[in-house]
Amino acid sequence: MAAPELSRKDFVTDQDVRWCPGCGDYSVLANVQRVMPELGVPRENFVFVSGIGCSSRFPYYMNTYGFHTIHGRAPAFATGIKISRPELSVWIVTGDGDGLSIGGNHLLHAVRRNLDVQILLFNNRVYGLTKGQYSPTSLLGMRTKTSPTGAIDHPIDPITFALGSGATFVARTIDVDAAHMQKMLKRAHQHRGTAFIEILQNCPVFNDGTWEELQDRKSRSDTSLVLEHGKPLVFGAPGRRKGIAVEGGVPKVIALEDDDEPEARGVVVHDEGAPPSYSFALASLARPDFPLPVGVLRETEKPCYETMLGDEVDQAIESRGRGELRELLHSGDTWEVES
Repeated sequence: MAAPELSRKDFVTDQDVRWCPGCGDYSVLANVQRVMPELGVPRENFVFVSGIGCSSRFPYYMNTYGFHTIHGRAPAFATGIKISRPELSVWIVTGDGDGLSIGGNHLLHAVRRNLDVQILLFNNRVYGLTKGQYSPTSLLGMRTKTSPTGAIDHPIDPITFALGSGATFVARTIDVDAAHMQKMLKRAHQHRGTAFIEILQNCPVFNDGTWEELQDRKSRSDTSLVLEHGKPLVFGAPGRRKGIAVEGGVPKVIALEDDDEPEARGVVVHDEGAPPSYSFALASLARPDFPLPVGVLRETEKPCYETMLGDEVDQAIESRGRGELRELLHSGDTWEVES
């Protein structure tokens, strides 16, 4: 029997969506629900796992299996799910606070193991659920309830974090760009291994406008660099086109005429599979000196953790037999404790 055709409505729950008006989370939710039916996965094979934070309400709003876990520990729960049921499509939903503060160590190890999961990290540069404290990605000098004279912590860059942890797929998208976000979600699902997507997302209450220049259609072409494999690093509207060249190993913005051939002017051609040094250089491009890269910064291949673990278990069974738990508990030295 052919599987029933799914639509976005099949992934919408009867729960009231409880985010503040104007929150970027609404866009992420809508786009994830639109993409899920197109992935060819039975609805019962999706699992959404979250920690704590505004983003972590996500499993309530997805008509799939889901776990709303504890602060920062979503990667640990997701690891257990994936290694026990590797056929499932497991998505981790986290935020800049949940994933990079208390959950930073868990996120690092999930990424380095190359577990075949998709990680969506919502980045609004602030703690929203707990009412406006500065987060690991807050800008230096940002005034909040916990940094009234300005944050003195240097912010973490989620993309550099993912690259440094060994992620085999690293991408960035923006909450208001539905078409681009859907493309990144599909690419992430197609990837075999850990797929990490940073989603730039607005918090209208506690950090409104933090990504305004990238969200505004009037300025987006000048402030963002849309990455396409095999295409030159060019940005800007006609009449003010620019490109990214490298001189002496250092990225540099150069002006382009509309009839210029970018490669002839030394503009770099994007390669998703280039050595990590290229991806790190790309990740170093930041506002206001450079446009912010959006799209897939890196995609490469290496064995997945759950596959290697399964092979290890199969080899142990083949060489030693399946074994019995009772025999294991009563093997070797035993003690009897008397009160």
